[in-house]
Amino acid sequence: MSQVGVRALRSAALLTSGALAVSVLAGCSSGDEGGRARAVPADIAAAARADVADGGTLRWAVDALPATLNAFQADADAATARVAGAVLPALFTLDERGRPQPNPNYLESAEIIEREPRQVVRYRLNQQAVWSDGREIGAADFVAQWQALRGRDSAYWTARNAGYERIEKIERGADDLEVRVTFAKRYADWKSLFTPLYPKEVTGSPTAFNDGARTRLPKSAGPFRMKAVDAKAGTLTLVRDPRWWGEPAKLERLVLRAVPRAGRAKALTTKAVDIADVDASLAARVDRAVREGKAGAPGSPAPGSAAPGGAAPSGAVPDGPAPAPAPDAKAPSDALKSWATAHGSDEAKAAAARAARLRDRRAAAAYGAEQQALRGYVVRRTLEPAFTQLALNGESGPLADERVRRAVARALDRRELARTVLAPVGLPAEPLGSHLALAGQDAYADSSGALGDQDTEEALSLLADAGFTPEGARASAAPKEGTKAGAEGSGAPSKAPSGTPSGSAAGTPAGAASPAAAPAASPRAGAGAGATAVDVPSDEGLYIVGDPQPADDPWTGTYVLAPAPAAAVHSRLVLGQARAVTSALTAPDTTAAPDTAAGRSAAPAGSAEPGRPADDPKPPRAVGAAGDTEPDTGTGAGDTPAPQQPKAQGGAPGAYAPAGTAAPSGGRAPSPAAGAPVGPLGKDGQPLTLRFVLPSGPGSESLRAVGEKIVAMLDRVGVRTEISKVPDASFFKDHIASGDYDLALYSWPGTAFPATDGRPIYAKPEPATDGSLLVEQNYTRVGTDHIDQLFERAAAELDEKAARDLVRQADARIWAAAGSIPLFQRPELVAVKKNVVNAGAFGFATPRYENIGFAAPKKK
Repeated sequence: MSQVGVRALRSAALLTSGALAVSVLAGCSSGDEGGRARAVPADIAAAARADVADGGTLRWAVDALPATLNAFQADADAATARVAGAVLPALFTLDERGRPQPNPNYLESAEIIEREPRQVVRYRLNQQAVWSDGREIGAADFVAQWQALRGRDSAYWTARNAGYERIEKIERGADDLEVRVTFAKRYADWKSLFTPLYPKEVTGSPTAFNDGARTRLPKSAGPFRMKAVDAKAGTLTLVRDPRWWGEPAKLERLVLRAVPRAGRAKALTTKAVDIADVDASLAARVDRAVREGKAGAPGSPAPGSAAPGGAAPSGAVPDGPAPAPAPDAKAPSDALKSWATAHGSDEAKAAAARAARLRDRRAAAAYGAEQQALRGYVVRRTLEPAFTQLALNGESGPLADERVRRAVARALDRRELARTVLAPVGLPAEPLGSHLALAGQDAYADSSGALGDQDTEEALSLLADAGFTPEGARASAAPKEGTKAGAEGSGAPSKAPSGTPSGSAAGTPAGAASPAAAPAASPRAGAGAGATAVDVPSDEGLYIVGDPQPADDPWTGTYVLAPAPAAAVHSRLVLGQARAVTSALTAPDTTAAPDTAAGRSAAPAGSAEPGRPADDPKPPRAVGAAGDTEPDTGTGAGDTPAPQQPKAQGGAPGAYAPAGTAAPSGGRAPSPAAGAPVGPLGKDGQPLTLRFVLPSGPGSESLRAVGEKIVAMLDRVGVRTEISKVPDASFFKDHIASGDYDLALYSWPGTAFPATDGRPIYAKPEPATDGSLLVEQNYTRVGTDHIDQLFERAAAELDEKAARDLVRQADARIWAAAGSIPLFQRPELVAVKKNVVNAGAFGFATPRYENIGFAAPKKK
């Protein structure tokens, strides 16, 4: 049992074996050139201010009205940040690469003026910067915010105090425009402080901080100010601030309108909003409407449209099924038959046909109207400053063993998972190589080499080293008649409560093998070669996953993290065991025809390699005398070649060599046949089964698609999963934060300050006084003292290059611990009216609210 201790909150959805020697690696460059990846630029229809019309009201969809206007409270959300960004001072803003830049509207300068014996930062304020009542922004506001957020006064209900607790004092400088901040402990991320900056009237007392700022702000200092909140209409209205000293806002009003994700399609088709974040399916509908508009098409069936009979197909958007295609979309013969029936002598059939034709006409008209409305929008797209990860709960169960976590990670083809989400929306499908920085940021380096890429052989060797084998999954005695299939029948370890349905209730004949060992005792029952697997749902949303479809061989080579002799000997022994297991699992069936075994064709001497058709366009692998093969780096027939990417770096100096890591060798044991899943693995008669928790609500379709692919990848190495789909409202609180899961998919936002924001997510859990674990935000419960030390050193390192090196070292250690596996940056898809400029998919960049508006009419 563990508890979540919150000392520093970020906005969110998110043990090395002693047998191996520790070695210092030099595989990852610590310079700026290490692992640099290009960022996808913002997509905001950038326009010069001269090309933006003066006036107008922009309606911006948000999930809900902000629960609080205090960004430092636990229930602050994206709408809170939107309001704060438009009405409050931000001393530093972020550029497209997530780098903090001083904001000249508030700062003339900000710099470290002393490093010893104490770090001192001097802020020189813009002399025009004033609050909406005319009072100058000054040291008193800095002092009040520091005292509220430093964590010494429990009367303030704060969600985080990161950085503020390091401050020793704040004082007025040479004049009212100068503020000097002295730190008791050096702080590298000092630029994260005082953004947003609240007036002292908000932070000066617990009452004002806790309650007053939830619904109103007494003062503001931005291009906009708050005018009204209409809870019934679900709107919050901002208007130009007449005291704003910067370039005046182009918009007269900015209205935040509460539109739940399930209502975004309706909001767009009724033109109720001008800008709204959308999911991939709605983005595809907008793109389709725009394409048809350019082609002059009158309209055609939309994905997920209703059938002519009025039945809603699967995949319809939550607003209701999209209208059906026009009747003239039918084949001529069908249209003629429909007309004949409607005018025939059989009055019952004629009436039904006329009703169907009327429905078709109405649906066609509705679809045409929808298409016409959606053509007024365009989808802006970039990569969101957030990433999706696979979390592995290391608190207890099989995943408490680092070798099992590593095996799960080595079973994943992260590039394929990235393609699943990003390729359909036209974004670069690259897996993310860091927990602590995103592509394009200065601190980014691909440290995934500290763990290794997808490798079935390595995964099997790690599992075998941890004691999970095919023999271990077989119970010593046959189950009794009536035993349920799946984890409930097999007694697989799981964090799910006892009695949770986990499979079908089909009985097992007396004398049959255990459910873990016999395919007939699982939802794969009766699946012959090439049969399609079927997921069997239970009464409580839990089901056992069947066999995956065949996949391409993702062979990418061996990654050796350390040339330690002990590691080499240990790895040879483990790999030998893995080869034996692989051979047993893929051995030819002696009862089969002599020239076929395990679905492979026999190959006479001098012919193509075994298992490869003679007309296969890929170059053959070199086959040695012992049958070992060289890595095949080609793609299968019909595959799209992946872009050439540099090899993942071998981690940062100080990373560990993992248990089961392959030693250098001249050859390699053959891996299982492509697409052939390994039989269930287990230990002491208990099959290895992991509970995979996924959200079930609308908008999570892509996450569930990724989950299904992960399940198939794990199935190929003998790891079975129980998928539990839970309501969105309980997903995080009742499962992730409480530790009620083995595997889970969720996201963390990116940050410009990884030493500060990353520490609570990866900090080693500490025992609480009541015997539970204090995990902060480390919901995987996996951490090490060394990772904590690297974060602490990075947070105190004032040399930016040295701080980046420490962050990269920490990231390599996090990869090696295998508690969370970054998969990809999330797509940011925003539907925007075509005439809206300087707004859309911002990525890391801070919006410039004063520049957002509508395109000015072009002069003739």
